[in-house]
Amino acid sequence: MNSVIHQTYKDIEIIVIDDKSTDNSLELIKDIKDERIILIELETNRGAGVARDKGIEAATGNYICFLDSDDYWIQPEKLEKQISFIQGKAFIYSKYLYLCENKTHIAKVPKSLTYNQLLKNSSIFTSTVMLNMKYLTKDDIYMPDMRRGQDYAAWYKILKKIGTAYGMQEVLSAYRVGHNSLSHNKLKAIKRTWNLYKHEHLPLFKRIECFIFYAFNAIKRRA
Repeated sequence: MNSVIHQTYKDIEIIVIDDKSTDNSLELIKDIKDERIILIELETNRGAGVARDKGIEAATGNYICFLDSDDYWIQPEKLEKQISFIQGKAFIYSKYLYLCENKTHIAKVPKSLTYNQLLKNSSIFTSTVMLNMKYLTKDDIYMPDMRRGQDYAAWYKILKKIGTAYGMQEVLSAYRVGHNSLSHNKLKAIKRTWNLYKHEHLPLFKRIECFIFYAFNAIKRRA
């Protein structure tokens, strides 16, 4: 929250979705005194897709960004820089810092991605994304009600419409991996990606081809 509140670009609405949290997150949010905060409390835990969709539904700005609960924006100029970069574009993302226990690396991202390229490359990290509502509708960006991978399902949908997303070659956000083991996270990522291919109704041979490239690009991104 501090990484959002202290952005140099001040004209923002900060929509916080409490997905029936079981820690003291709700109390912490209510203690923050900032008139830009809009708090929406869900009655039951519905998962990240529903939570993000509630935020999208409530948003009124020209641009929409996301920030998941474990992550933060590294640069206070993050929004300012992205708003400058996104002019004439519908969908942008950036490099990010990957933090897992005592391991840290900068995740490399391509300068652009099409739908077919994204099927083979999981470089778009949700907490780096900015969407330009001049070119998109909310129906374009609503995420399907899936427990995992709903963000990528939305990116696929958007890219089918607009063609290309563009990557800023600057580290603007940090991705913090939780207490699960690194191997467990990899297994979840593999299952999520395969299920996304099924959700896209890709033929089996196409799923296998995309998955091979996905694995190669995941290794390359962290090299």
